[in-house]
Amino acid sequence: MMVTLNLAVRNLLRNRRRSLATLVAMSIGCAAILLFGGFSANINYNMQTHHVQQGGHLQIQHRDFFLYGNGNPTAYGISDYQKLMAAIQADAVLSNMVLVVTPTLQFGGIAGNYAASVSRTIIGSGFVAEDVSRMRLWNDFQLPNKVKRFELKGAAPDAAIVGTGVARVLQLCDALKIERCPKPEQEAKEEGEALPDDIAKLSAQETPAGGAAPAAPGGQARIEVLVVNSRGAPNVTSVQVVRAEDQGIKELDEVYVMMHLAQIQQLVYGSATPKATSLMIQLQRSDQVPQALERLKPIIARFSASQPLTVLDFRTLNPFYVQTIQMFDTIFGFVFILIGAIVLFTVSNTMNTAVVERTVEIGTLRAIGLRRKGIRSLFVTEGALIGICGALLGVVLALVAAAAINSSGMTWLPPGNVEPLALTLTVWGEVPMVTGTAAGLVCIAVLSAWWPAYRAAQLKVVDALRHV
Repeated sequence: MMVTLNLAVRNLLRNRRRSLATLVAMSIGCAAILLFGGFSANINYNMQTHHVQQGGHLQIQHRDFFLYGNGNPTAYGISDYQKLMAAIQADAVLSNMVLVVTPTLQFGGIAGNYAASVSRTIIGSGFVAEDVSRMRLWNDFQLPNKVKRFELKGAAPDAAIVGTGVARVLQLCDALKIERCPKPEQEAKEEGEALPDDIAKLSAQETPAGGAAPAAPGGQARIEVLVVNSRGAPNVTSVQVVRAEDQGIKELDEVYVMMHLAQIQQLVYGSATPKATSLMIQLQRSDQVPQALERLKPIIARFSASQPLTVLDFRTLNPFYVQTIQMFDTIFGFVFILIGAIVLFTVSNTMNTAVVERTVEIGTLRAIGLRRKGIRSLFVTEGALIGICGALLGVVLALVAAAAINSSGMTWLPPGNVEPLALTLTVWGEVPMVTGTAAGLVCIAVLSAWWPAYRAAQLKVVDALRHV
């Protein structure tokens, strides 16, 4: 074995230019695969971080809420959700894994800016602002992205955040100081027009104690939100819009509203016992999801006697995320096959050329007693050496290039994002991807050397010795 290895090294060094060209081609191909893999991994981590920050790793819901809840969220509310939260927090195992467990209430309705005579249908959610603010700090993958402050934290009880599309349609751009916000070309309405008496009275009844009164003429960005309560009657309240946030997707941006959980619960349930449509659970790490699901099963079973409950992970809740990762995995596989084919033909061409040039040498080796197996082993070893060296050099090149790009400060704007993200390639630490790519290319190099090695071994001694 050592003799074969020694001869293979000498043969490669004897044709330095050809060996170096093959080695460079393979290392560049390996580096290209790893850099694209690092880009795909970074997209995965960014999307996963976004979804975990927004909705947690797990959500406890009514069994049918995920499929039918958008039509009538209040019909799928979770009763005694406070006791369920307490049971989760009291569990000996879950208490060490769970960072945040918080309720949310989804709702639908109509938002209007009476002063501008405009309104539109909306969907929204009520949150516990302090909990959501803590959820946005989750960064298990140590991404260099800035954490956006949750403006509902510390805001008045009647505060709300709307999508920039909602603000544009309701003509709140000036009040909220939104840049690049187009306005409709129409005559300005005279100021001083107040809400109709019936709407103003109903709004005042639904405003929590200590909250702000309906907007006076010339007031700031206040809108009226109308929803259907749990008994089927319409309720309306006036809320102060403290911020407009672009949701990244136009269709969502033009309908989405965020409010304090207590505010929307009072609007929907009034004096009745409030409910929540989901309990969001954020864990310390994403790899804890399977263990957390097992621990949650008996707890959910206890509370499902009067209401069917289920637990969904962030992948089930966000099918677009799963589809995107599958798409990039498919592209990664295609890139690997494409570059692997180039490596296959490059190494094969190198070895075929070596066989032709060394035909007399092969005949001499066979004449002095080297068996066909030995000839095959010699050429396959040369191909394996090229593969191993090329893969190792490619890994080094990928790590250096990734480090240079990560420290360059370059940014890019992914689809669905409103703010540029740092362009980072996650190669370091991706052990399965690096080892799998390197091992795959080494196997391709060995495979590409096998056929020339087989041809060399099949040469007849007499024909090889008289080859010119």
